[in-house]
Amino acid sequence: MGLCISRRETTTLKRRHSTGGVGGSYRWNRTRSKKHESLINEQALAAAIILQQQLRNGGDGGGGGGVAAFPFDRSSSVRYQRSNSKGNEGMLRSKSTRARSLTDPLLQPHQLVNQEIKLEELETSHFVLIHGGGFGAWCWYKTIALLEEGGYKVTAIDLTGSGINSFDTNSVSSLPQYVKPLTDFLESLVEGEKVILVGHDFGGACISYSMELYPRKVSRAVFVAATMLTSNESTLDIFSQKVDSNDMMQQARIFIYANGDDQPPTAIDFDRTLLKDLLFNQSPSKDVALATVSMRPIPFAPVLEKLSLSDTNYGSVRRFYIETQEDNAIPISLQESMINKRPPERIFRLKGADHSPFFSKPQALHRLLVEISKIQ
Repeated sequence: MGLCISRRETTTLKRRHSTGGVGGSYRWNRTRSKKHESLINEQALAAAIILQQQLRNGGDGGGGGGVAAFPFDRSSSVRYQRSNSKGNEGMLRSKSTRARSLTDPLLQPHQLVNQEIKLEELETSHFVLIHGGGFGAWCWYKTIALLEEGGYKVTAIDLTGSGINSFDTNSVSSLPQYVKPLTDFLESLVEGEKVILVGHDFGGACISYSMELYPRKVSRAVFVAATMLTSNESTLDIFSQKVDSNDMMQQARIFIYANGDDQPPTAIDFDRTLLKDLLFNQSPSKDVALATVSMRPIPFAPVLEKLSLSDTNYGSVRRFYIETQEDNAIPISLQESMINKRPPERIFRLKGADHSPFFSKPQALHRLLVEISKIQ
């Protein structure tokens, strides 16, 4: 989720008006034929229905403030949370004909975890997965299955206005409000309980904010192609470094002005016809279809907020960064720039991974998460 704007840009930006959040009017400039569009929609909807059936496990919504109408039957801040499981559920095999990279072979989940590892000897075996801008807890479904098969406990959270959280994205007015489902979860942990926070994309800023508030509840933090900010820096500051007239992000973004054209944007969305090249250039087509029907706009206000990060709190948490080397949304040069400004404890690289490694390199990502959990 990279973005950068200037006031002069606003006269030439692609605009889309909303009449009250997700229930508003969506208009896409598409050149696909109706027949092709219908086929894509059928495939995508089928994938979304299957995923909802597999991961259906509702919770309480978080978001602060009123709840706007949204076409889901429930609100959920914790999209997927289960206790340790060693059943035979496993991850569904993909039927994609896409050639698999030798760096990410298709292995059974039990082959990906060192069978001699004793989870009870780890500082924590509980992963908390935080999605990026526009995504939701649904994007982690492969990672959830792989980790749980290895005996880990996993919680994937929908931030305010994301995934199936019913709050109107256009009404999210601050970073604390956006991150509230995560901070509420951390607050609920019993004394002495710790988790491994994993943040993707804009989720990096979200876990950083939470690390500052609850450093004693976070064993370590993993930034996956994520915004890793320094103090007094915002996500917008990071992406303003990559201004380029040919930048794919600038071509794909669509600003939403729910409060009128004369007011600041309330959210950012993406042109669905450009999603694959921007976020999923190495991902299976079925996952791209799922994302196409599942992604929601990104609330604008939180990306403007500068974080206040102290060495005492945020700086006391062990940080790890996972680079995605075929990333078109947050290019490797920008990832390395963030790393160089505030180096983490260790850096891992996912060769051949696009901006969404939970889709394009799920097994390799899983191996790295397990390895990080074992670092003494």
